[in-house]
Amino acid sequence: MPVDLAVTLGRLTLPNPILVASGTFGYAKEMAGIVDLATLGGILPKTITSSPRPGNKPWRTLETTGGMLNSIGLDNDGIDYFIANHLPYLGSLGSPLVVSIAGKTKEDFVSMAAQLGEHSQIAAIELNISCPNVSGGIDFGTDPATCETLVAAVRAATPHPIIAKLTPNVTSIASVAKAAEAGGADAVSAINTVQGMAIDWKRKKPLLGNVIGGLSGPAIKPIALRCVFQIAKATKVPIIGIGGISSVDDVMEFLVAGATAVQIGTANYFDPPLSGRIVGQLPDAIASLGVSSVKEVVGSLQLPS
Repeated sequence: MPVDLAVTLGRLTLPNPILVASGTFGYAKEMAGIVDLATLGGILPKTITSSPRPGNKPWRTLETTGGMLNSIGLDNDGIDYFIANHLPYLGSLGSPLVVSIAGKTKEDFVSMAAQLGEHSQIAAIELNISCPNVSGGIDFGTDPATCETLVAAVRAATPHPIIAKLTPNVTSIASVAKAAEAGGADAVSAINTVQGMAIDWKRKKPLLGNVIGGLSGPAIKPIALRCVFQIAKATKVPIIGIGGISSVDDVMEFLVAGATAVQIGTANYFDPPLSGRIVGQLPDAIASLGVSSVKEVVGSLQLPS
């Protein structure tokens, strides 16, 4: 039975629901000999900012039980360098390109979105309003009113579909998702990393240079599934699920919970070919449920009566 893998997130249509998360796939050149990039549902290169950022002091990454702590600090060369040096290659890969941006102010986000709006190679823009590793990085993602205002302003500034990437480090992620929906987001991504830290008790010092970082990997999958489920119950906005995905079974769990698509992040480090392999495995997994499309799986969780 043929299986339709195509998914729609607002104004954004993807050939399949398997994307790779920003910050874990470089600018794709590093992965070109490992994954058939044209088969992916979407590629998100590393988050960019308006000006170059050196990132945080080391250590910036640390393996931990069931995952990884990172405190990179949005190290990047800025939007102008990205457009001149990375966009031509990324736009030629044959896979939808979603550009992740982060700003210190609403005006910063709006200016970057408008600049990217001039480039047709870009399929969508993801607003990183949930990075825990920079000063003010989660300000726009923790207050619903601020989130709605920001999304609405960016939506007005660019023709590209808008995805708001949400933080789990809030009391109610569903409330923030509703605000992003009200502001006109085409989709939301959930979740970004969970705040955590590691300590060298013998030296009585933190192991990360920035003290606190973001926990990702299998350890946060139950949290991410809970967040996706809560957002799906509270809104109609399409969801891209993120958090600890390392197998086709993980993908199916997110789809059943209410996600329309997923992003694979930390697993790219310990199993680089994973995203391409899951694209190949997905049709059989969907067909095993007796359905013929991704959309028939999304939100199909059956709750106890």
